[in-house]
Amino acid sequence: MNYSTSTPSLNTSDYYDDYYYPHGASTCSMEKIKTFTSVVFAVLYSLLFVFGLVGNFLVIWILVACKKLTSVTDVYLLNLAISDLLFVFSLPFLAYYSLGQWIFGNIMCKIVCGSYYIGFYSGIFLITVMSVDRYLSIVHTIHALKIRTVLRGIIISMALWVCALLISIPNLIYIKEVIDDNATKCVPYYADNNQIWKLLTNFEVNIMGLLIPLGILIFCYSHILKNLKKCQTCNRYKAIKLVFVVVIVFFLFWTPYNIMLFLDSLRSLHIIDDCETSKKLDVALEVTEVLSFIHCCLNPVIYAFVGERFKKYLHELFGKHTRFFLICKNHSIFQSYRTTPSVGL
Repeated sequence: MNYSTSTPSLNTSDYYDDYYYPHGASTCSMEKIKTFTSVVFAVLYSLLFVFGLVGNFLVIWILVACKKLTSVTDVYLLNLAISDLLFVFSLPFLAYYSLGQWIFGNIMCKIVCGSYYIGFYSGIFLITVMSVDRYLSIVHTIHALKIRTVLRGIIISMALWVCALLISIPNLIYIKEVIDDNATKCVPYYADNNQIWKLLTNFEVNIMGLLIPLGILIFCYSHILKNLKKCQTCNRYKAIKLVFVVVIVFFLFWTPYNIMLFLDSLRSLHIIDDCETSKKLDVALEVTEVLSFIHCCLNPVIYAFVGERFKKYLHELFGKHTRFFLICKNHSIFQSYRTTPSVGL
């Protein structure tokens, strides 16, 4: 395929990972590490894909087949699982990409990155809405009975998907398949070294993907904890423990990447203008991004399988299939195959 007519070629001033340092009067080339780290990232992406796929499919199966979406919480859990699956969809492509160059074309470049960003934003928005829903159900119980309906949950979920799509558009515009040093890459392409959109998209992730959701989470769960302290039920401490797990896991897995992204913005503004520091920052961006991916695998555990009802449905689900295979195993037709002597062998 001839990329010269359809795929832009990167100059040093175009590629978002190359920087000019006026003090040293030289360009710092930010080459990706191509040693064993590429293999490690590929393996991690593959493992996350398997666990994320299985875990979220189980959530969808239980919600649709067993629970029948009878509550607003079920609606949010279903959408969260779909969001995680959309996010997980990008992982096989990223696993292959980490081992070499991009081979899937410009359209797939935008589709994969689109699924990544839409899954990222929709997942965080849904986690935030679920936190608000828990806050209403525990702190404002009477008022919540009127507004926590399945229909309202579907409408809110659809609105969140639209918001996630709109917020992802700037990223999709600049993500392209490009040629750099005879290697095909799927990266943001900022012509004429225009860093304004890069800064805006970075700050968008920081603000919409961490600061605002985390602020809402802290507000909701701090009030939930105050309310639970007044409650003298046997499930009090379990509820408090689950609340802390939700906030801490969200904070631990997404904060490091957002900090590195903020430092990357400072690098674009030349506030960070040291070549070696920039190289370390590139490595830190990759590592923290992989760490943040783990969160999509933990959502089924945190929001679904920790719940007693979900564990009950899960046991019933596996129990039915186990009994089915045991019955088939002991069926007469299978017994006859095992006892009939083979002829001519």
